[in-house]
Amino acid sequence: MTSIYDCDPSELVEKTAEEMKKLSNIKAPQWAPIVKTGMHKERPPVKNDWWYTRAASILRKVYALGPIGVSKLRSHYGGKKNRGYKPERFYKGSGSIVRKIIQQLEKEGFVKTDLKSQHKGRLITAKGKKFLDDAASKIAIAKPRIKEAKKEEKEPAAKEQKSHASKAPEQKPAHDKVSKEAGEKAQAEIKSAKEKPQEKAAEAQ
Repeated sequence: MTSIYDCDPSELVEKTAEEMKKLSNIKAPQWAPIVKTGMHKERPPVKNDWWYTRAASILRKVYALGPIGVSKLRSHYGGKKNRGYKPERFYKGSGSIVRKIIQQLEKEGFVKTDLKSQHKGRLITAKGKKFLDDAASKIAIAKPRIKEAKKEEKEPAAKEQKSHASKAPEQKPAHDKVSKEAGEKAQAEIKSAKEKPQEKAAEAQ
């Protein structure tokens, strides 16, 4: 069975984000288009649907690293802040965004709180695991089809190039023509040089 480790993480996050848009419990709040994702950021995200991408990424991290809490997830989404002439300093990502996304994932049944293990935090549920594995399997199925489509596109282009090459008349390079003309001229000069002594001998007789 295909799992999250059998495909590229970025492709998995994109595919999972598309699937999450269909869910009722996972929705971007009103302030999502104008908020920064952390203190280290200078501007809000460029994509309007970034909330679903972040939710998909958090779900994947809970799957791979769980049990994991909000504090560690904030560290994963943090970064260095440009402080001008001062040295750069690392800041964690927004805790409010991580917390609200985890709450939405809990409502959907993808994540649950783990109280049994020594490291308390969130764990992936069977429903959440199935959701991610299904997305990974869709990517694995789509890849061979994309490769076949690319091969089909390349084959007609290669055939056209071969047909053009066969139809095109053979053109001898210019330097071959020049060398041929020079050779003929040299032979003519040698022939004329041989004929001149014979003509003089005939005149003398």
